[in-house]
Amino acid sequence: MNSGPKHLTQHSPPRRLSQIAALFLKLGITGFGGPAAHIGMMHDEVVKRRRWLTDQEFLDLVGATNLIPGPNSTDMANHIGFLRAGYLGLLTGGASFVLPAMLMVLGLAWVYVRFGGTPQATWLLYGVKPVIIAIVVQALWNLGQRAIKSTPTALVGLTVFVLYFLGVNEIALLFAGGFIVAIGANLDRLRKQLPAVFFIPFGGLGMPALASTTFSLPLLFLTLLKIGAVWYGTGYVLLAFLRADFVVRLGWLTDQQLIDSIAIGQVTPGPLFTTATFIGYLLGGVPGALLATLGILLPSFVFVAISSPLIPRLRKSTWASGFLDGVNSASLGLMAAVTCQLARASLVDPLTIGTAVLSFGLLTRFKVNSTWLVLLGAAIGLLRMLLGGEL
Repeated sequence: MNSGPKHLTQHSPPRRLSQIAALFLKLGITGFGGPAAHIGMMHDEVVKRRRWLTDQEFLDLVGATNLIPGPNSTDMANHIGFLRAGYLGLLTGGASFVLPAMLMVLGLAWVYVRFGGTPQATWLLYGVKPVIIAIVVQALWNLGQRAIKSTPTALVGLTVFVLYFLGVNEIALLFAGGFIVAIGANLDRLRKQLPAVFFIPFGGLGMPALASTTFSLPLLFLTLLKIGAVWYGTGYVLLAFLRADFVVRLGWLTDQQLIDSIAIGQVTPGPLFTTATFIGYLLGGVPGALLATLGILLPSFVFVAISSPLIPRLRKSTWASGFLDGVNSASLGLMAAVTCQLARASLVDPLTIGTAVLSFGLLTRFKVNSTWLVLLGAAIGLLRMLLGGEL
């Protein structure tokens, strides 16, 4: 079993596992701010403070996480755990990072189910939802500056945005975007042996909406397992997959419930994909929450275990890097389309529009932490209620 570089194996296996658990439990409790912030905190802990990795080794792991599906910060926790203590370290790192957020989301889901229909909760969410839209738009802006690297990637993102509204399957769009950019980036290498066929999967690949599919725990698990296996990029891209499956195809959630679940994920530390924990609880109680979390998380563990030995080759592959560029631009197109749909449900009057604009300005101009903005939105909603507002 590969336990990583020699300088990482100076302690006994139980000691290394306890170190991993302590570190990632700490990061899971304090890790507000999204994947970029999480990775920055990990760099500070494992490179600067503990010296488990060199800067180059850490950068290698960051590159690897961008080439496999799954939530980037959780993938990083898995990779670091693997290098520190092999496969047990992988399981310990990922589970410790996710556990605090999962438990917090479970508690908030219970509160939401019990009190979410009260006037106070309704007004609170009225103010929070525009803030979430602003946070997602700001993430789109920042990610777009890095992901749109060329005319082909810009065209892929725009095409995916349009085709999503025409009902084309989001997974097909994601992989088509990846293959198109990868082929385009390697045309010279192919030396015209293969024609440059740029295909777009049209209507037949779209899946019709199912007005009301009967809920079942196995289907919940398998749906989130599928999402976890094909989801690239930031946690906000998850919105596209969750809406396509749980709102449109299965009919188990409303748009309002989806945006509420994102709000809960935003106010808790750790990875944003614990939104799945919240959704699982809404649909199936504690068993649903646990199965949903396992389903969306399991592919990350598997892909990290498989890809760790292949990191050097993956990073040097022009095909892999081209595919990643295409998938990232397609992900942005999906993310933008779903944001437009959710904005219609959240920006319902001048106050909510103004809240979204104010939040976006505070995010971009003053770099205000998103958690404080969510609390500000909640305060605006409750103040509106006290002033006698009507929904």
